[in-house]
Amino acid sequence: MPQASKPNFEAAKKILTAYLENKGLRKTPERFAILEEIYTREDHFDVDELYISMKNKRYRVSRATVYNTLDVLVDCDLVTKHQFGKNLAQFEKSYGNKQHDHLICTDCHKVMEFCDPRIQSIQNMVGEMLNFSVMHHSLIFYGNCNKENCQNRTEAPREATAVYEDR
Repeated sequence: MPQASKPNFEAAKKILTAYLENKGLRKTPERFAILEEIYTREDHFDVDELYISMKNKRYRVSRATVYNTLDVLVDCDLVTKHQFGKNLAQFEKSYGNKQHDHLICTDCHKVMEFCDPRIQSIQNMVGEMLNFSVMHHSLIFYGNCNKENCQNRTEAPREATAVYEDR
């Protein structure tokens, strides 16, 4: 099992502890186990993937506990929730993660990350120009990965077809 980045995980644990105390919520071992599981990951995941991963490691957590804990972790900015155009929310750890944006392949649904400092510059410039404090942004490009033998592709790539209408 990959280890969670120790400094990031320890800092995230402190943030979660303070958040739970501040909100009067219980500090359960399950919440911290879920946090650790998330901070060992390097990918985007959905609730079921996280739940199955926890079950495979013999953690005693219910699906409801995973859902509720993810809500708490999103509220305290330790996890980011994405809606990448499907009806399925995806998540990723956010503490200690550098700002990045996403490319989504509409054929295979692979999520790829990229970072371009010009985007941060644009965000800063727009904020200054409009006297607006930008807290965060989301930029997602949708397209096709153009890999002939894509392992993630669930269907044959769409070919451009002409549609004719009789009038």
